[in-house]
Amino acid sequence: MDGKLIVFEGPDGSGKTTVLSEVKKRLEKDKIEFLDYREPGGTYISEKIRDIIIDKDNIAMTASCECLLFAASRAQLVEEKIKPALESGMLVLCDRFVLSSLLYQGVGRGLGIDKVKEINDFATAGLRADLTIFFDIDYKTALIRKRENFSADRLESEDFDFHKKIFNAYLDIAERYKKEIKKIDASKSVTEVTDQVMKLIYESLEEKQ
Repeated sequence: MDGKLIVFEGPDGSGKTTVLSEVKKRLEKDKIEFLDYREPGGTYISEKIRDIIIDKDNIAMTASCECLLFAASRAQLVEEKIKPALESGMLVLCDRFVLSSLLYQGVGRGLGIDKVKEINDFATAGLRADLTIFFDIDYKTALIRKRENFSADRLESEDFDFHKKIFNAYLDIAERYKKEIKKIDASKSVTEVTDQVMKLIYESLEEKQ
């Protein structure tokens, strides 16, 4: 594939979505074509699945059901949108991808990273991000900020211990896979964080496939 898949990852409230909005403005200004998607979501079917996942009324949802719903949403997005875009040489930006499932369901829900990876390898036909940008910010600070500014969904409403496990797993994975996962300081201003992200995106675009 000639395109590039760049994924934004981090704890809830880390500022990914806000920074992605600024990144899009800069790419448009520089006349770089791109597509962007959020997870879960990004297609009509995937957004329908998203509604089920985040609905706070669905408190009886099991960990395995949650994992499979994320994978189903992702499978539709990859097949319908991401693969065709990459095959046509497009830059694709995605707010979360497989790593989120490995950590939220694999670690947070205790299903195990290997099992969740197996499910998602099938869902994505083994598609990997060319670059994953990890927004490194204290999970508690990020979550409080999220809850103050937005109505928390089902996963965001989980207790701090749940989010602490996931954040620690993010740190561990980012340390072990430094080539694939680039860590940025997300505690800085939106402009400074956007600057960090743009630098990584342009470096990735300059790399040969």
